[in-house]
Amino acid sequence: MTIKEISNYLEEFAPLAYQENYDNAGLIVGNASTEITGILVTLDSTEEVIDEAIAQGCNLVVAHHPIVFKGLKKLTGKNYVERTIIKAIKNDIAIYATHTNLDSVIGGVNFKIAQLLDLQQVKILSPKSQTLMKLIVFVPIDNTQMVVDALHEAGAGMIGNYTHVSFRGEGTGSFRPNELANPTIGTANVQEEVHENRVEVIFPAYLKNLVLAAMYRTHIYEEVAHDIVLLENQNQEVGSGAIGELAEAMDEKEFLQYLKQKMNVSVIRHTNLLGKPIKKIAVCGGAGGFLLNDALAQNADIFITSDYKYHEFFDADKRIIIADIGHYESEQFTKELLKDYICKKMLNFAVHLSVTPTNPINYYY
Repeated sequence: MTIKEISNYLEEFAPLAYQENYDNAGLIVGNASTEITGILVTLDSTEEVIDEAIAQGCNLVVAHHPIVFKGLKKLTGKNYVERTIIKAIKNDIAIYATHTNLDSVIGGVNFKIAQLLDLQQVKILSPKSQTLMKLIVFVPIDNTQMVVDALHEAGAGMIGNYTHVSFRGEGTGSFRPNELANPTIGTANVQEEVHENRVEVIFPAYLKNLVLAAMYRTHIYEEVAHDIVLLENQNQEVGSGAIGELAEAMDEKEFLQYLKQKMNVSVIRHTNLLGKPIKKIAVCGGAGGFLLNDALAQNADIFITSDYKYHEFFDADKRIIIADIGHYESEQFTKELLKDYICKKMLNFAVHLSVTPTNPINYYY
């Protein structure tokens, strides 16, 4: 299996189109056509992680955080980023990162946290809009099923837990070919009417080219009448954070102890306790302060995230508990998530969890 093949597999789960515009997910170092000898899964790419990959005989490092965030103008080894890149290149080790795109999908980073906390009825906390498109196309009745089948095969017509979703309504199409046309139906300079279906399907915007190619490939008209519409609808499959509920409510202090145990953290920074039971829980791996209003809007009892600043804690305003468990701590189990997913595909290859500690923050007790 090549690096390109495993990259495609990872992007089926977490499409690169869903990364934030500041991000740098994808293949960062390496030749996509290289055959894989082994994979090392890590949260961060560091020099020590590259050393571990060499020792394990792995020529691909799959990380959550991209080692390169901003453009590199020189590679002189002046900092840990440049030294890591140089070491990876010298030893023919590729580095692939799946970052905010993995944060944004069902089953990704935030759903892993929800799983560890045994939450139920888990869903995206803040679904994204403008990630879906609708195709409206007019098709002769006899040609309709062939076109619809091709659109579904290209990824159109998936809404939540439903697949092969489409709408069709019958009507009459009217057109007049000119002398330069080569019509499948009709004659030059003669008005024609055809019994047609209006077909509508929704699809993820990043699949636009594939969906249009499927339409053109199977539609019998020389000129295909169609509309593409970018939807404002919230995409319940893509977005930031996650929210769910405990099977039974817990006392606040009891829950904080539960949180420490489940997330393997030694310290939690939190706002004042409110004297209420904890039942509904919002989570966001990494820096999630921007989601506080979403957690409040959905009546969460506690919001678990990281990287909160001093003044931001005041925003809880006795309406919710904010619990900051640390950036590394909130995402440390992402390695397991990625390894489990990769192992479904890589049955004949070695996939290792990195044992190199990469948390740059230490605590003194």
